[in-house]
Amino acid sequence: MRFSRGGRLIAVGASPSARSDARRVAVGFVHPVIVGRRALPAIAMSREWGDLRMQVELFAEPGDMVIGFEAEHDPTTAAALVFARERGCLTIAFERVGAEWEFVPPTADAFVRQELVETLYNVVWELVGVFFEHHGVLARREARSVRDATGSRFLGYSTAEPELDVKAVLDDVRRSILMKSEEVGELRERTLTDNGAQIEAAARALREIFDKGGQLLVVGSGGSATDVMDLVADFRAAPQGWPARRAIDLTEDAGILTAIARDIGPDAIFARQVIAYGRRGDALVALSTNDSRSVAFALEEARRRGLHTIAMLRDEGGRATSEGLADHLVITSSSNVLRVQEVQASACHVLRELVEWAGIDRAEGG
Repeated sequence: MRFSRGGRLIAVGASPSARSDARRVAVGFVHPVIVGRRALPAIAMSREWGDLRMQVELFAEPGDMVIGFEAEHDPTTAAALVFARERGCLTIAFERVGAEWEFVPPTADAFVRQELVETLYNVVWELVGVFFEHHGVLARREARSVRDATGSRFLGYSTAEPELDVKAVLDDVRRSILMKSEEVGELRERTLTDNGAQIEAAARALREIFDKGGQLLVVGSGGSATDVMDLVADFRAAPQGWPARRAIDLTEDAGILTAIARDIGPDAIFARQVIAYGRRGDALVALSTNDSRSVAFALEEARRRGLHTIAMLRDEGGRATSEGLADHLVITSSSNVLRVQEVQASACHVLRELVEWAGIDRAEGG
């Protein structure tokens, strides 16, 4: 409703991991995973520009929406949500901090909480698209007999039939939410089970690299770039208090990325950085859901320079599989890009945790 009236979505998060969620929300709404879907105004705000309440006070208008991440751990995020609600914004949080809508995950595990939150806001994005395509739902007007069903078939919503009434649409959406929760649960279990040996071996290799003074480079584009942010955050500042590990986010520096894209080409944005930062004995983790050329070139360059390579990819894996560019390959098989990204986030969390367990195992002679 608020988007249809010109509202904007502001996503805020102060910690490194909360920042990655805010960025994912922004890219999801501005550049939808389905080409041709409408771009909706969303902006991410984190600590780069100071106090989050101040930033929200500067930008938020009464018809906007504000979603906050890890608000219970950061008083400026909580204050931003309270201020936004008082201003007339719709507010969403994942803790009890005074937001209008609060969705609290039923777990204390930091990684599992974040995975559940990611699935929730991805489904929210999907639902926004469905409501836009169903005329009459948003403004409670008389339902029309036809609507644009181009995008939602991909998402699993039954939009091919004539629209009869608002209640029928909402009932369909409720069923779809439950279906998607089951889908991602089954996909997570299948992916982690089928790729368990690969993830464990990758964690052991990473732990050995870290123990020898090596570093980790991480690459990914689009929505996967936000998973890169989160994985690097988890290695540098894990919420569990594990030792900080040397990890570099190759998606982070806009100046470097745009300079390489302008002077060499977008396919080289990561490979060029591998040349600059990568050393024999380091590691590269690559995340992709669409056989990205820039990611494939990064893997290729890493192989050429003697880096250990780990790739988390979708379906057949593209060049990484056909050309043997990855020492460890984690494959998620699904036609739904959002579900794949959610499962890859889980695989990254498991990888991070196993890096610490690998150290214990080695110390005990296992």
